[in-house]
Amino acid sequence: MTYATKQDLIDRFGEKELKQLTDRTNTVPTTIDDTVVTRALTDADALADGYLGKVYTLPLSVTPPVLTKVCADLARYFLHGKAAKETLVEDAYKQALAWLKDVARGLVQLEQAGTPPAQAGGGAVRAKEGDRVMTRDSLRGM
Repeated sequence: MTYATKQDLIDRFGEKELKQLTDRTNTVPTTIDDTVVTRALTDADALADGYLGKVYTLPLSVTPPVLTKVCADLARYFLHGKAAKETLVEDAYKQALAWLKDVARGLVQLEQAGTPPAQAGGGAVRAKEGDRVMTRDSLRGM
């Protein structure tokens, strides 16, 4: 399941930017290379799944809009490559990673994203009372 699509990238960042980032054959960028876009989106999904898989059963049944935004920001960063250093693109990437880490820690919960995996164990806690080491008789004379 992909969390963001080519159309999401176009809607968020514009067709012109995607042409400039993906068209590697023409001197003047004229087309969006679907292979390059798909690779960036796949990498973004894989990164997100690495964090989400700690908390949710994958694949998610529904993609929350915030996850679409996060994966779009990740894919955009991957498309920019080294040119993203110290830019707003890198800032958005860092914010997306921080958000994914918060989801993995359980600080942020996805709405309608799926069911959290079952917790290990599930039994009741049992405790056994040990024998008393110090008794009235053993402490006599102290």
